[in-house]
Amino acid sequence: MGKGYSAAIASNPYIVGSFACIGGGLFGLDISSMSGVLNNNAYMNYFGRPGNNAQGGIVAAMPAGSFAGALLVTWLADVVGRKKTIIISGWIWVIGSILQCAAQNRGMLVAGRVISGISIGLASAVVPIYQSEITEPAIRGRIVAMQQWSITWGILLQYFVEFGCSYIDGVASFRIPWGLQMIPAIILSIGMLFFPESPRWLIDHERVDEAHQILADLHGGGDLNHELVLLELEEIKDQVQFERTEGAKSYLDLLKPGIVRRVGMGASLQMWSQLSGMNIMMYYIVYVFQGAGLTGRRGNLIADSVQYVLNVAFTVPAIIYIDRWGRRPMLLAGIIVCSYLFVCSFAITMGPVSWTYPAEIFPMRVRAKAVSVSTAANWLFNFALAWAVPPGLSNIAYKTYFIFGTFNFAAFIHIFFCFPETSGRSLEEIEEVFAAGHMFTAWKIPRNVGKKTLEQVVGEKKNLCVHDADEKDEKFSV
Repeated sequence: MGKGYSAAIASNPYIVGSFACIGGGLFGLDISSMSGVLNNNAYMNYFGRPGNNAQGGIVAAMPAGSFAGALLVTWLADVVGRKKTIIISGWIWVIGSILQCAAQNRGMLVAGRVISGISIGLASAVVPIYQSEITEPAIRGRIVAMQQWSITWGILLQYFVEFGCSYIDGVASFRIPWGLQMIPAIILSIGMLFFPESPRWLIDHERVDEAHQILADLHGGGDLNHELVLLELEEIKDQVQFERTEGAKSYLDLLKPGIVRRVGMGASLQMWSQLSGMNIMMYYIVYVFQGAGLTGRRGNLIADSVQYVLNVAFTVPAIIYIDRWGRRPMLLAGIIVCSYLFVCSFAITMGPVSWTYPAEIFPMRVRAKAVSVSTAANWLFNFALAWAVPPGLSNIAYKTYFIFGTFNFAAFIHIFFCFPETSGRSLEEIEEVFAAGHMFTAWKIPRNVGKKTLEQVVGEKKNLCVHDADEKDEKFSV
């Protein structure tokens, strides 16, 4: 730990890439912490039996906080680093959970959910950034997709805790689950102390030697001269230097040519993931099945748990094959597909890719800001839908999903024409994918665009140095 992290942990790409996913699990815990109490009489009586609008507001408090948290990443992740931001998000979650567990009225409950939401907003934006910057291209999609899997595990585990505690008489039936959800956040914040910082962030902050050692521990078994380590180091240094010459890091960078297109893609992909209706199926599954005539504690357990188990199980193929299948086929296949089939299609396609894609398409100088804006779009639409859907289900029932069906069709068209493939490339090589153009003909970009060897990178660097030297000689002779 003299390095500030465990080299043994850093040497295992699946451990170092997946542990931070606990931050995604917090979002899953929150979903079930609400869906699991909607038919709990103790909860309903204690908080004055909130109607559709009031319950929608309670649920929407979390994504409202998440929206703010996601935007906060634009500053925090660049100033203190990716690792420390994840640690901070865990402790904020603990504070929010304490307030929810001790809530004496709706106001205190909402306040706790807003604070927990800030934590989720931070984690949901920074964890994919951290994962994408610390894993090698061959498994980057698989690792970032684990963020979605951790969300599904959080939903499933918290739901069973909520169900088990529902047999307890009184307010303990919901206070105990809300208190227990602090445990994963404590594990996250303490455990991240043993993990390395993002080497890309370190290089951007003039800490090249530290970054070189971390890359060696991550991808070269500690060998500083490993080919992949040297390739990544050279690419990152070149990219950081190039980005520094383009201008200061600010929100205005997000509006520059070549960047604004990607900001729109990242934000719209997160928007489409919400407008698919998936999280509404998670938040309000009790209402959906009640509309189908399924009532009673045991009946809801069976129906709801099947949905949540499927959500966990069908995310696994996405984790395994996302780097082989590619991003585009998975996005397109999952868009147009009733309740269980819908959940399965989302879990294996849009769910994991909606986190992976925005985390890898932006250059270093704007990555934290652009990913946070993209993630903020997720929480903005999550907030709107969480508040609006309970009245919608009450007034127009199943017709609510005709609206989501329309959104899914529109998403299919958008993704087909505008989203290029990014799998199998380093974050620096993805720059050439977007430099190839094809803004509305994304399928025309070949899969080999941008891929380079160490010799090519070093050769290009030498040619650039020779070119600069020639220019200086010409100026001097004049």
